[in-house]
Amino acid sequence: MEAANGDVVRPKVLCPEKLSADGLALLRATIDVDEQKGLTADQLIELIPAYDALLVRSETKVTAALLQAAKRLKVVARAGVGVDNVDVPAATKQGIIVVNSPSGNIQAAAEHTVALLLSMARNVPDACASLKAGKWERSRLVGVEVKGKTLGIIGLGKVGLIVARMARGLGMEVAAADPYASPSVAEAANVKLVASLGELLPVADFLTIHTPMLASTKGMLSHTEIGQMKKGARILNVARGGIVDEVALLAALDAGQLSGAAIDVFTSEPPNKDPESAAAKLIAHPRCVCTPHLGASTVEAQENVSIDVCEQVLQILAGELPRSAVNAPIILPADHKTLQPFVTLVEKMGSLYTQHFTSPREQSGRTTFDLTYEGEISAISSTKPLFAAFVKGLTSPISDAEGFNVNIVNAELVAKERGIFVNEQKSRDPSAQAYSSLVTVVARPPSRATSSTRLDQLSTTALNTRRGDEKQHIISGYCSDRLPFISRIDRFSTSFKADGTLLICHNYDAPGKIGVVGDLLGKENVNINYMSVAPATYKNNELYVPKTAQQRLRTPSDASTPKESTEALMILGVDGEVEEHVLKGLVEGGGVLSVSSVVL
Repeated sequence: MEAANGDVVRPKVLCPEKLSADGLALLRATIDVDEQKGLTADQLIELIPAYDALLVRSETKVTAALLQAAKRLKVVARAGVGVDNVDVPAATKQGIIVVNSPSGNIQAAAEHTVALLLSMARNVPDACASLKAGKWERSRLVGVEVKGKTLGIIGLGKVGLIVARMARGLGMEVAAADPYASPSVAEAANVKLVASLGELLPVADFLTIHTPMLASTKGMLSHTEIGQMKKGARILNVARGGIVDEVALLAALDAGQLSGAAIDVFTSEPPNKDPESAAAKLIAHPRCVCTPHLGASTVEAQENVSIDVCEQVLQILAGELPRSAVNAPIILPADHKTLQPFVTLVEKMGSLYTQHFTSPREQSGRTTFDLTYEGEISAISSTKPLFAAFVKGLTSPISDAEGFNVNIVNAELVAKERGIFVNEQKSRDPSAQAYSSLVTVVARPPSRATSSTRLDQLSTTALNTRRGDEKQHIISGYCSDRLPFISRIDRFSTSFKADGTLLICHNYDAPGKIGVVGDLLGKENVNINYMSVAPATYKNNELYVPKTAQQRLRTPSDASTPKESTEALMILGVDGEVEEHVLKGLVEGGGVLSVSSVVL
């Protein structure tokens, strides 16, 4: 981050809860980490405006009021799986990315489930307390074996599947209810998939829950469902409090419908200390084994989730894609590596358009864009990150000044509010370009043409420049060694790295032009790092399409060879910002037709 005076300002992260030192050490290399534990809600609201990231576990409540006060906040990182304590819709509205660590503690949660299962089956906590009290009650503490018993699993996700495999290792039969589970994966783990919860409940000797806390799963196991279970069955919950109705569970234990329960999570945490509350009675119940939300409480799990979310904080603050954004489109791991350099490229293309084509000389920019992916990039399953990057690039000269954060989370909302229409298209036809992947942006007047039309199906009118007020602008780019390059600006073919401060000069391609421009910049102490000359290669700003489409769509007059143009673009990479009077001097004294200063 850069301050107004040019000094580099390190981003700041607030950590109001205890996190593993290994993860925080990753942040401290480039970020100021502020650990302040025990803050009240009001203190958090007072402090949060100064921070770029917030790291929490399960205790801190990230409310809409807190997010509204967080003017600089870009990411809320939850060191764990669930985000029940984060107001995700409010964060999305503010453009704040919420990330978690969905796989960092799955082994710990699965192991804790099995530990509770065996503890409950063999009365381990009760036996330990009895012996410590000086008693020897072997006959009272007779347990049951789990071998040959049926374990019912609600939710055969990552944790559920590990629990299933462990249970099979103990000699248990395993059945599961999960409408989204893969039959082949279940079969490979020797798990019997059943069609519904109603089919699972009557066969389970032990029932364990591994689903998220949603509106549809709240109170999933209540009086009716527990009543469908075998008399003497046992229930475990190491997932989320509230999925099991605590009042119904207590009643089933008291009535002898259930022989035991093992609970790691509660509807309210810490549980209500009122001795008359259902939670307090469950904790005190002799047939209930309770732990204080220890599912993820292992040294290894805490290190894993801390490192995971801290790495994602670094990625987000660096403008990269997060691995596990709760309020962003899912990015397949196979796509992530391919997408990242193109996210940077497309954002810079959007920013280049805004800075170059919507300068004072052209007061009104286009709001309708065709964003076309050609070659290998067209095979990507989700282009949502590219769409978001383009909108961010388009709006960054305005949104950055307003302190507004445009990202993958709120890009569609921002585009809608600002009247920006982006038609994404893919073309897998081999192009005549020497790039494995090419991205092209066409900024055009609004069209009634369908947005889903593929590039090689466009009409001749859509392929050519509309003159006067109908003029369209074209920018193409590619990636080389994961770095972004611009290969075309309107009629001009070029190749330059999209980075740093650039001067784009439109001039007549005549001898001595480079020397004049260089001399003028030298007199103003403007250092030139590199220069690229872009000749006018494309006729009438014609949009490139595959050869077959060009042959089909061209008229006889279009097929003729265009006359050689005497115009060119001169792209200069310079050190730092160039003053306005220097730009005017290039036009007035350097024979340049027009010039724009662009920062990418």
